[in-house]
This record gives sequence, structure tokens and C-alpha cells, in this order.
Amino acid sequence: MRAAKVLYKSELAGKLTQNDDGSFHYKYNENWLSDASKPAISLTLPKKEIEFSSESLFPFFYHLLPEGSNKKMVCRTYKIDEDDAFGILLYTSKDDTIGAVTLERI
Repeated sequence: MRAAKVLYKSELAGKLTQNDDGSFHYKYNENWLSDASKPAISLTLPKKEIEFSSESLFPFFYHLLPEGSNKKMVCRTYKIDEDDAFGILLYTSKDDTIGAVTLERI
């Protein structure tokens, strides 16, 4: 199992987990849910108390990944399989994402 804190403008919004079977789960932090001023991190992941589940990496997070030559460079540098989307995300999303959402490995 691998997991990451999901931060929105450096504040803890939730937790993204990959299980050993490759499935993914996302759950909002209780403090984030209880604060009406805090937005959902994505239209596809609305603020709800449920745990979201997916057989593959959620599209919102997948689109935070580098592409093309940048992806190849990251994979070569950190020795990550190019098919390991979550592994790539864990290395790149702490500092190198566009927008308000970043991830921090747990």
C-alpha cells in the first residue's frame, strides 16, 4: 500500500491511497469537509464524507502527471517504471504541479 496527503494551497484536504491490488481510494479530511469555505479539489471528487474508489488512478490525479520527454526524464532519474502512474505522481506532485493541488508522500 502507498499513500499521499493531498494538499490544496498547502492545506490538508484529504488522503489518496493505492492498495496492493492497484485500486485507489480518496477520502477528504474531516476538517476540510466541515469547513464550508473549503472547495472540492475537483468537480469529479465533490466534497462528501464517502470514500471514493477507482480501479485505476483517478483522472484528476492522472492529469497532474508529466508527459513526453519530461515523464521519461523523471522515470529515468528516479528509476520508476513508466507505467507506474502513482509512483511518478509521488515524485513529481510535491513541487511540480500546475494549480493548487499537490501531494506529499506518507
